[in-house]
Amino acid sequence: MDVILLGEKLSKWYQMGEVRVNALRNVSFEVLQGEFIVVLGPSGSGKSTMLNIIGGMDSVSEGELYYRGQPLHSVAEKALTLYRRNTVGFIFQFYNLMPNLTAYENVALAVEIADSPLPIEEVLEDVGLGERAEHFPSQMSGGEQQRVAVARAIAKNPEILLCDEPTGALDFETGVQVLRLLKKFNQKYKKTVMVITHNAGIAEMADRVFVMKDGKLAQIRRIENPVSPDEVSW
Repeated sequence: MDVILLGEKLSKWYQMGEVRVNALRNVSFEVLQGEFIVVLGPSGSGKSTMLNIIGGMDSVSEGELYYRGQPLHSVAEKALTLYRRNTVGFIFQFYNLMPNLTAYENVALAVEIADSPLPIEEVLEDVGLGERAEHFPSQMSGGEQQRVAVARAIAKNPEILLCDEPTGALDFETGVQVLRLLKKFNQKYKKTVMVITHNAGIAEMADRVFVMKDGKLAQIRRIENPVSPDEVSW
């Protein structure tokens, strides 16, 4: 498989007056095309900082980041905007849906800016919301809203899907439904998925697990026999 992302000695710090806060410290990794990766670690371990840098939402203080051999750490803002728009899909813990738009319209809003989107109707069927397409977020449960958020990200047809605690606000059963959708996107379309979580149970469905601690990549672990989302427990 091709290397889709390469990080070399990535560091990120913030200056708070005279104090420098190190959010990411000398992190290096490779991510392969079509991998399902779980980034595991407690709050404050650097997980979200790394995701924001990979997603082009934040810049590194030091180090180099490449997408398919092209540098992301030294490009102009316009190129970074195109990378975010065409290459990356985001799913967050909170759904961030437009309340005055239907499920279909929320997904369509994201698709409008994508280069090669998937059919909206097909994606809504994939997430089990084909019959709820004309419903507004206020008419949906939390789990249904998160599935709309998943559909919105998937419909862009991104090369890389970045998920920050996508099951964090959900009960166990609904969380497993969302994990099924992420795995389906990974396998059906051969796309790279990275899931950030503090939930160790989710790690067992990954191809590889990146363990973060104190801003460092403390361990990279390969899962020899990844389990299905239905076998995950926490």
